[in-house]
Amino acid sequence: MKLLLGACLALPAFAAAQDSRPARPELLRYERAVTPAAGGNRLDVDVTLLAGGAPFTVTRRGDAVGRSGNAIAEGGLGDLRFYDKSGGGREVPYLLVYPPTTAPQWQNAAVLPVARTDTTSGLEADLGSAHPVDRLRVQGIPAPFLKRVRLEGSGDRSHWTMLVDEGTLFDLPAERLRQIELEFVPGEYRYLRVTWDDRNSGRVPAPSNVEARLRVAGAAAPTLRASISIERRPSEPRISRYRLRLPGVRLPIVALELSVRGGSVLREARVSEARLERDRVEPVALGAATLRRAQRGDVAASSMVIPIASPTEAALDLVIDDGDNPPLDISDVTAIFATLPYVYFESPSTEPLTARYGGERIAPPRYDLEAERERVPSMQLAVARWGDVRERAPGAVAAVTPLPMVGAPIDERTFRWRREIPSGPNGLTAVSLDAAVLAHSRRFPDLRIVGSEGRQVPYLLERLDEPLSIDLGKIEEAPSTDIRDPSANSPTHTQYRVKLPYPGLPDSRLVLTTSARVFQRLIAIDVQRPAGGAQRGPWLQRIVNASWSHADPESPAPALTIGLPMVDVTDLVLIVDEGDNSRLPLESATLLLPAFRVRFVRDGSAPVTLLYGRADIESPSYDFRLLAPRLIGAPATEIAAGPERTIQPPSVSVLPMTLFWVILGVAVVAMLVVIARLVMKGGPPDQEPIVAEAEKKQV
Repeated sequence: MKLLLGACLALPAFAAAQDSRPARPELLRYERAVTPAAGGNRLDVDVTLLAGGAPFTVTRRGDAVGRSGNAIAEGGLGDLRFYDKSGGGREVPYLLVYPPTTAPQWQNAAVLPVARTDTTSGLEADLGSAHPVDRLRVQGIPAPFLKRVRLEGSGDRSHWTMLVDEGTLFDLPAERLRQIELEFVPGEYRYLRVTWDDRNSGRVPAPSNVEARLRVAGAAAPTLRASISIERRPSEPRISRYRLRLPGVRLPIVALELSVRGGSVLREARVSEARLERDRVEPVALGAATLRRAQRGDVAASSMVIPIASPTEAALDLVIDDGDNPPLDISDVTAIFATLPYVYFESPSTEPLTARYGGERIAPPRYDLEAERERVPSMQLAVARWGDVRERAPGAVAAVTPLPMVGAPIDERTFRWRREIPSGPNGLTAVSLDAAVLAHSRRFPDLRIVGSEGRQVPYLLERLDEPLSIDLGKIEEAPSTDIRDPSANSPTHTQYRVKLPYPGLPDSRLVLTTSARVFQRLIAIDVQRPAGGAQRGPWLQRIVNASWSHADPESPAPALTIGLPMVDVTDLVLIVDEGDNSRLPLESATLLLPAFRVRFVRDGSAPVTLLYGRADIESPSYDFRLLAPRLIGAPATEIAAGPERTIQPPSVSVLPMTLFWVILGVAVVAMLVVIARLVMKGGPPDQEPIVAEAEKKQV
């Protein structure tokens, strides 16, 4: 069962938390073939390896905002091992080699003229001799300018290689956009030819300085990038929310780049992820930026990069403030990685090797090859290639230690509400909490998950960045007779009933929409209270005032978002002050609540029960929370809880109560009989002396 759980979570982090140990092949989860060349080989780190291997830590040097060249990924892949198939499975030594950290060197170029045509102009940059280069920088063109450009390289000025087929260079100070460098695949060139596209823009003068960046031996590979999936999420008006799915957890990502269709853009964006803060999982900001794009005809200058701190989990939340604009048409999101080392190893032949990785707390290897580290960067190395990855058979992976998946017993009958969580697959499970839980729980200290044997199932409570959206439908106008406060029954006021799903909901937001285009109204939300105290009749308690206006007949009016405090009723009175205008048509109403969910590990397919509604209990404290950093990053099965049901309190037996009343009745009757006999036998208190005196006289 534990092996199955480990496979479901797909986390090598669930391996035993013990001191670093040697990397025995059977402890490593993933396996890939490597195709080498004979001699020294360079094998670049790719996303697949990063997703399964021991994670890196990102160290920033200097101004690393949005530039991976100053952000170095260090300390990772200590679990990586190579084995020689033809050599009987012997271990092949290797080194992780980092690129030089010295400042890049630039080679100045002489600027040579190029003949103009009706649609093009340009220049040629002569480096004096052939050099290995990978970037061109053009300086001294008067701003502002925005030009489409093509770049070619040559060693003899006769045979040209296309380096950048369609690039863009620009310097727009007013828009804070500048890009005067073109990056290309490294190669050895003496001449670099720049061709400007002049079809839709004016010609630019010759630059004052042109230079190319020299590529030194052992330099880093081009910045690693990976396209990631994006999913639109529910959100409030004027805000777009997206869920980004990364290929793995704890990846050394330093920025995200958006590809957006359309015209000019100027919007604020932020990225966050879920992390354990105090006693619950909360969204934590990783980075923010202003997305900018300036459109000039069919040419655009843009800066769509959001620098972020290195994430720890595989799901990120992207939030974009749209203002009064429609949502962006995002076609792709690219993750930009920190500068990574490459793998150096020596192979006697071209026979494939086997790479294995994916183990917890495995000590990095120590090989005699370390003596060659100093001269590796200056060596001419062949490029080795990765093969496809496969996950090794579960039986070959070391068993994980037991997780604390069962807590103390608890009596279900002491709670008021219960929800059945349907059966599902083993592993990490996530259950969203709906409006009923928000209204009936004491802000979650009383929340419990109970298994079939009445024992608690440890869980993590997570607050989501996105809201819980509830459609209240079209709100109906309330007859004036329903509003029993004369102050609200004004000819200039229109009253509506807004019905909330439950009383006692936490602070929320009410979103109203209208089909009107030009209007200005005052909006109030009241709660009707019964008579009492100084109030002789029903009265309205004002809880919110707001103003709503729109003055553009060519565009729809933005929705109005009103903050609501917690109220103890379900019926709200919405009052629109129409003034001397016709009634404002209200289209729909949506309630936005804070969104929460719980994560727990299911061990067995049997249903479990969600309990809440108890005032005398404190928040739970589980050892399970120590695993929060690992659980947050793991994929979870999303399951919805069943309908809410009331738990009946334990019934009291009728027999003991009946016996009590019978015994009490018998006791009362017996006491009455005793009192009656005493009264009848004794007579008045002064009767006995009188009778005694009469008897003496007779004697």
